[in-house]
Amino acid sequence: SGVLAAGLASDGFTAPVSVLEGEFGFLRVFCGDQFDSSELTRGLGQSYASRSITLKRFPCHITAHTSVQAILDLRAQHDYAAQDVSSIHIAGNEKMAGVNNIPSPADIMMAQYSIPFCVGLAHVRDPRDPRSYDETALRDPHITALAQRVKISIAKEQPTPLAAAITLTLQDGRVLSRSVTAFKGTPEQPLEQGELREKFLLLTRHCRVADMEEMFTRLADLENQRDLDWLGVAAQ
Repeated sequence: SGVLAAGLASDGFTAPVSVLEGEFGFLRVFCGDQFDSSELTRGLGQSYASRSITLKRFPCHITAHTSVQAILDLRAQHDYAAQDVSSIHIAGNEKMAGVNNIPSPADIMMAQYSIPFCVGLAHVRDPRDPRSYDETALRDPHITALAQRVKISIAKEQPTPLAAAITLTLQDGRVLSRSVTAFKGTPEQPLEQGELREKFLLLTRHCRVADMEEMFTRLADLENQRDLDWLGVAAQ
């Protein structure tokens, strides 16, 4: 990793200067003569890949995130219950309507790839919590019943690759609609500090809460830390 390489360099560790573009370097070994070494430094100091990283807010396949986000938005706005839902229609891309359209997943891993299951779970459990996606969820009649009521079609127009348009019909006849083009965690809609903290603490619940809260505070202030020795100690 970059952190390890920086640490080794600071301790005086050296290596061949031609490791990338030399005769037996990375470029020639993997690309032959078909490479442009200027790409190695293009945008150096100006373009940072870390600014284009997507953080998954929900522990499920990325194709389900816009639909799950839409459900959370609708529930917050209209305050309806899972048993109030008559049907759910989702318009999305071809992969959503095909590969990830799995109404009855066989196991929990497949369930995390299933948009109908994830949409059903978002009505019954907290979809942000990894522990919501367990074996009991597969047998939860409320989740499985809702998954069967989800229909997915290919959208006529797709404003962004993962956009989803939700049309939800309630038992009383009301029709609720919500379109999501960018979900929380994308560069277009990054997670706020409180949401990052929430995700971090959910993923580290097996550790002492006080230690993890301190670690998050220090990680959020990483550029001002004198060293990273505390990182390994706190994670033990």
